[in-house]
Amino acid sequence: MDSTKHQFKHPTVRIEENISLKPFNTFGLSVNASRFAFIKEIPDLYEALNHVQGKGESLFILGGGSNILLLGDVSKLVLKIELRGIELLEEDQDSVVVKVGAGVIWHDFVMYAVERGWGGIENLALIPGTVGASPIQNIGAYGVEIKETFVELEAINISSGVTKIFNRSECRFGYRYSIFKGEEKGRWIITSVTFRLRKHGLVDTSYGDLRQVLEAQGITDPTIRDVSRAVIQIRQQKLPDPALIGNAGSFFKNPEIPQSHYHSLKEKYGTIPGYPMGNLVKVPAGWLIEKAGWKGYREGSVGVHDRQALVLVNYGGGKGAEIKQLAERIQASVEAKFGILLSPEVNYL
Repeated sequence: MDSTKHQFKHPTVRIEENISLKPFNTFGLSVNASRFAFIKEIPDLYEALNHVQGKGESLFILGGGSNILLLGDVSKLVLKIELRGIELLEEDQDSVVVKVGAGVIWHDFVMYAVERGWGGIENLALIPGTVGASPIQNIGAYGVEIKETFVELEAINISSGVTKIFNRSECRFGYRYSIFKGEEKGRWIITSVTFRLRKHGLVDTSYGDLRQVLEAQGITDPTIRDVSRAVIQIRQQKLPDPALIGNAGSFFKNPEIPQSHYHSLKEKYGTIPGYPMGNLVKVPAGWLIEKAGWKGYREGSVGVHDRQALVLVNYGGGKGAEIKQLAERIQASVEAKFGILLSPEVNYL
């Protein structure tokens, strides 16, 4: 794709020093950033990049702070991305194409779409974080991933200031993966994401819990709004509110293991759930953690949620290093019991 480079000479960014990041990470960890700036406009971002290049300073890009574990104070310039706006680019009788600013809260965008009858992301309601972070790990829930509605994203290269458009194939989406978690990690700042959403068509209720909730409500022909409400209900019942208990949602990825490994575990643990994925079988990490005895475990100010073993929590006053140590103990325990090494979904900093 064509790329462009911009430079802005007039300063607009206010860089603050020694700022607490507690309000900006969903674990609620009390750590400080040596330098911090809000990025509300593209010119602000270019100015910050020019400043960094001039001083040789390191950057940390912060979205919703919902997928990070801060292990200590951050001795970098933290850029809090707050690029807003939802723009309708195309519309026909079947679909719409919308461009969304990276700083838009993901759930707000989902509700914006649901209210207009635009389908495709209703299963992803109440996932914490921002739109800009959504393609980085190809967020997904209840049978749906964003790659299914993704068209392209716009990003700025941190070192060169070049703007580039990445299409779906260039992002190389996989399970909780994109090129931005691989070889391009830390090289780009996503500024907007474009989606194609449908006006008609069936909703996806293939996920067991979702189907059961809808059936319990007597809904046999669910709408987009019905699905979003059911997803919100499930998530609120299972997952703690970060405003009340610090957490980052699912801490580990659901592992995918060879069929032979799964069948051997099935013989030993008859109730182990599994979902075929070609030659592999996806096993719920929460089930493994619970059966290893960690559900509801607490040590000091950190622990494992008592309703969802996949969620590690900070009850208040906990430190990132304590949560990391707990995660490592869980990994070792699950590997010893099931021969499966869990991979964190959360990024450590």
